[in-house]
Amino acid sequence: MTSLDPAPALSARVLARDPRAIARALSLIEDEAPEGAALIGHLYPRTGRAYVIGVTGSPGAGKSTLVDRLIAEYRRRGLTVGVLAVDPTSPYSGGAILGDRVRMQAHFQDEGVFIRSMATRGHLGGLARTTTEATLVFDAAGFDIVIVETVGVGQDEIDVVRLADVSLVLVVPGAGDDVQTLKAGIMEIADIFVVNKADREGADRTAASIEAMLTLDTPTPGEWRPPVLRTEATSGRGVAELVTMIDTFRDASGPTLGARRRARAEWRLREVLGRRFMQHVEEDTLGQQAFADLVDRIERREVDPYAAAAAVMARALGMEKDTGCRFAGDVARANRHPVSFSIDHVGIAVGDATEMREYFARVFGLETSKPETVGPHRVRFVDTGETTLELVEPTSPDSPVAKFIATRGPGLHHVCLLVPDIDAALAALTAKGVRLVDSVPRAGAHGSRIAFIRPSSACGLLIEIKQASSSKLEARSSK
Repeated sequence: MTSLDPAPALSARVLARDPRAIARALSLIEDEAPEGAALIGHLYPRTGRAYVIGVTGSPGAGKSTLVDRLIAEYRRRGLTVGVLAVDPTSPYSGGAILGDRVRMQAHFQDEGVFIRSMATRGHLGGLARTTTEATLVFDAAGFDIVIVETVGVGQDEIDVVRLADVSLVLVVPGAGDDVQTLKAGIMEIADIFVVNKADREGADRTAASIEAMLTLDTPTPGEWRPPVLRTEATSGRGVAELVTMIDTFRDASGPTLGARRRARAEWRLREVLGRRFMQHVEEDTLGQQAFADLVDRIERREVDPYAAAAAVMARALGMEKDTGCRFAGDVARANRHPVSFSIDHVGIAVGDATEMREYFARVFGLETSKPETVGPHRVRFVDTGETTLELVEPTSPDSPVAKFIATRGPGLHHVCLLVPDIDAALAALTAKGVRLVDSVPRAGAHGSRIAFIRPSSACGLLIEIKQASSSKLEARSSK
């Protein structure tokens, strides 16, 4: 192993509960470094034993003080405790105070306690994006209890329920009227309600409001009904009873704990896949500038978000799918991988293809294919062996070829260039400022995909771009 892959050595130290190794591991994970992902791979088989407690609630509910008391109670019971305190990141400076640990200073010298603050770094939901992985480090290090304290959350910031084995929701008297209490989405995730600062006036009313809310939902037989406990975190009153209730919930939810953890594993897999896919799109498929350009195009109403997403998906997955969406990032891609063009055929505008067909047969001995209708035109092909002539005969006086003949007379109408990837070719041409008649390929003869370059952008000549078939590509590459 090189020094760039410290996972095996570092994981061994984490498993030995080396404080410096734990701190280093958490930093790698929080920074979303590749070494952090490798480290999780080494630690993951040794996880699944810690019990994760989520503590959430509105700002000022006393979460940090209560966590401090929970640490003391669990240590009194002989259990080791790891704490992740998530603090908000400033949307202006990008910094975070990380001050929740100030309220837990009494445990800094305790080897059975490890406290770590994490910044949200703009992630919503009450947690940092890598909080789940951070809990795995504590789990692998052998901590019996892992407490995750969320930032001060609002009514629908409930990511903690996807992380914790038990969720404590703290409310305080005077935080709002009964309607506010009942409508808050966060109230639906609680396994245990904690009315903290219960010495304040209105504590009984707050507890009664929560009890009333709980009676609106009739639990199925054997289903856990969240209890409502009162605590005074500053004095420690009610904390021992809270820990006992957590143990009661742990015993009661034992048969369903596996299902809950599986649901969380599914959610986490989806979240990581989404994050990695977006990283792949921004870094490998499009690039940061092309992604920003695509957002600008959506804002200008040039493409809708669904079409843009479909185009990105098709590009990222290497699928042949025309979505009508082009990427500015194709400029660099076209420069790295230039599109090859070769002449496929020359189009001849004719008023009467029968006369022209007879001429080629009599003078040059060349056979002409049977006619095929393509839009308002009838086409026949004359194969010369090296290249092909396409005889284009209008079937309507309003067709483009009819207008061409009326203006210029019969003769050379267009040149068709063959390309291995028409989507890439059109993107490269657009990037070079070439104006297209068709920004999206249309159906041509024999079911081919074609597009045209405007004559004004090609020195007066109409140029057709045609997607090569696999058989034609193989034939050309063998020459």
